[in-house]
Amino acid sequence: MTFSRTARWATGWLLAAAWALSFPLFSSLAPHRLWGWCAAAGYLGAAAATALGRRRAALAAALLGAVAVPLLWLVLTGQGQSEVTVIERSGRLLLESGRLYVDRPAHVGEYTPYLPGMALLGIPRALLGGDGGGDGWVVRLLGDARIWCAAVLFGCTGAARRLLVGGTGGGAAGGTGDERGGGPVGGPGRLLPVLVASPVVALPLAVSGVDLPLAGLCCLALAAAAAGRPVLAGAALAGACALKWTALPAVAVAAALLAVCRGGRAAVRCALVAAAGTALLVLPAALLQPAELWRQVFAFPTGRAEVPTPASSPLPGHLLAELAPWGWYLTVGLLLAGGIVVALSLLARPPRTVAAAADRLALGLTLAFLLAPAGRFGYLALPVLLSVWARSVAVPGVSRVVAGSFRLRPSDGRPRVPNERPGGHFA
Repeated sequence: MTFSRTARWATGWLLAAAWALSFPLFSSLAPHRLWGWCAAAGYLGAAAATALGRRRAALAAALLGAVAVPLLWLVLTGQGQSEVTVIERSGRLLLESGRLYVDRPAHVGEYTPYLPGMALLGIPRALLGGDGGGDGWVVRLLGDARIWCAAVLFGCTGAARRLLVGGTGGGAAGGTGDERGGGPVGGPGRLLPVLVASPVVALPLAVSGVDLPLAGLCCLALAAAAAGRPVLAGAALAGACALKWTALPAVAVAAALLAVCRGGRAAVRCALVAAAGTALLVLPAALLQPAELWRQVFAFPTGRAEVPTPASSPLPGHLLAELAPWGWYLTVGLLLAGGIVVALSLLARPPRTVAAAADRLALGLTLAFLLAPAGRFGYLALPVLLSVWARSVAVPGVSRVVAGSFRLRPSDGRPRVPNERPGGHFA
């Protein structure tokens, strides 16, 4: 039995609505429940509009219900996950004392499990003042860390798209699409708005936003590597690694992609820029508060601090770590083994396309999140975002192939790709 594209998209919106409705029913967090009601209404509207053949209206309904309404309401009323408060507090501490971490934190709310770069996203709140509750709407909006997390995500993905398809004269990046076409976006280049409207991005964007800048910087790094821009790729990786240490696998993947498209020197240059930039952003805090950086950024997220981490979803690594005192070491050993396997795969079969690089990074992060001693199901949204983003910027025959892999054939002077088949198809 074959379903039409309209039926498939309508079913997808209905599944998203069902997922959103699970939050008001089962979540104990008020921001999640609010997002669930708003998003469910938006997704149901999107399903109805899709059934009527109004693709653009469907996308608009999903974006309005899952992103715009809950985000603005939560920001303007000062609601959100604790991560928002943590980022804004670190920005205030940075401006007031040059430090980022609360000394000897006594409870979960005092921990800052992020590297120093995250504090930069909390500076607008510190500059504007107030606590986000009794201030004017402009201060609440411009001071909220979620707005700046979203700005980094959208700015980086926009720059990444320009790097990959900006010189193609439009194509999938600039087409208008068909209002009544088979999908709501008219082609791969229009998948990005659907991704933003989906629960993968819409939920974290509305309630916390903490992982979005990391995702955006990783996308920019992969795009820069594919475009043969090692310095830009290294700078983006430095920014990502200064937010969370979970961005480190992206350095290896981007370097492998650069080695294919521009050679070993470009890969080394990218890695050096990433290392130098990360050191520049992290080293001052490491010198000022070495014990707190270790306790809050490394020990706390892995379940080795005095205060237990709330990241305790029943993922395989967490379940193993809870078996016995030796379970934590077993989990860490499996985590390292998974990292070695992914690293060897980069050496044996390096990615040659943006999509392949994003998939390899997504695989590495998925293994890390599954095998980590502590984690949350929500962390798995990052690998999904990376894989879908890579396909949203795919332009057949252009952005799928890394920019530096072209070679001229003496016979006709036409650019030739090493993995191009005689008919012009790519392996």
